[in-house]
Amino acid sequence: MRELVAIPDGVASVEGLLEIPPHVRGMVLFAHGSGSGRHSPRNQFVAQQLQLADMGTLLVDLLTPEEDHDTQSRFDIELLASRLAVAAAWLRARQAGVALGLFGASTGAAAALRLAAQAGIDVVALVSRGGRPDLAGNEALHRVRAPTLLIVGGDDDEVLALNQKAYAQMHCEKRLEIVAGATHLFEEPGRLEEAAMLAVNWFSFHFPRPRPRHA
Repeated sequence: MRELVAIPDGVASVEGLLEIPPHVRGMVLFAHGSGSGRHSPRNQFVAQQLQLADMGTLLVDLLTPEEDHDTQSRFDIELLASRLAVAAAWLRARQAGVALGLFGASTGAAAALRLAAQAGIDVVALVSRGGRPDLAGNEALHRVRAPTLLIVGGDDDEVLALNQKAYAQMHCEKRLEIVAGATHLFEEPGRLEEAAMLAVNWFSFHFPRPRPRHA
């Protein structure tokens, strides 16, 4: 099932692309980075790989078109996290009882971590690709309990250093995977595919096991 959705958030509306495979074992909500949204070809590729592994995806635009032109809004982690929380609540109502995972890229990773750190939010697993977990703040990083995978390009020196510092602040089950030869956008041949498979494996391990399919 593939559906364009509009999720109301006060005066704004979060637009998204919802895709649910027939035998869904979990849903992954995507938090896009600065200057990116549900049309991101990189996140769409990752979403397709997750769907092939029986995971549903919801790619949402956390900013309105007007807000997205404002650099300050792109780095407003509190705003991004609040919009992500609205999308998560909508998704839980739509897919009641289905495990929830979060996938964040760039500043979206900080929003995902902020959401996962909130009391009462049951996030089964979280993945960051080329993210800025440092922007979530040490307090949020300390409170995250969801198993978290940080994926960083080996040639993305500044972001790698920031991820290493954030990683040291986290007390949950965690892993830092460095994709050799990849820069920030994982544009080098085969690097995005490698990052996608790391994400698929992480969610597959932590989501409930799929039910046997009867002939």
